[in-house]
Amino acid sequence: MTPFGERLRELRAARGESQAEMAAALQVTPAYLSALEHGKRGAPSWPFLQKVIHHFGLIWDDAEALTKLAQVSKPRVTIDTSGMDERATRLANLLAKRLPRLTGAELDAILKIVDRGD
Repeated sequence: MTPFGERLRELRAARGESQAEMAAALQVTPAYLSALEHGKRGAPSWPFLQKVIHHFGLIWDDAEALTKLAQVSKPRVTIDTSGMDERATRLANLLAKRLPRLTGAELDAILKIVDRGD
C-alpha cells in the first residue's frame, strides 16, 4: 500500500462510501480505485488528485497533505546514485535488499532521519 492509497481508503471509509460509489463520482473504474488503494498503481495524476480533493471537500492543510502523500506514493522507485559518495550507493542497495524485512519501528526510525520537512 502507498501513503496516498492508505489515506484515500481512510477518507472513503470515513464517508461510508463504497469503492464503486467513489469510482463513479470520480469518473474512474472501481478497478483503478482499488489499484490506487492497494499500491498497485503509482502516484495519481494532478487532475485526478484535484477530483479527489474536490470530492472530499478538502481545503488548505488537508489538500496540501494529500498532495504531499501523492508525491511520495510511487511504489516502484529507482535511485540513481552515480556521482554520489560510495556510501549512498551502499545505502540504496542495502535498503533495496532489507526493506521488506524491516519492522515498523525500524521504518519509523529511518523515516525520522530522512524525512525532514519534504
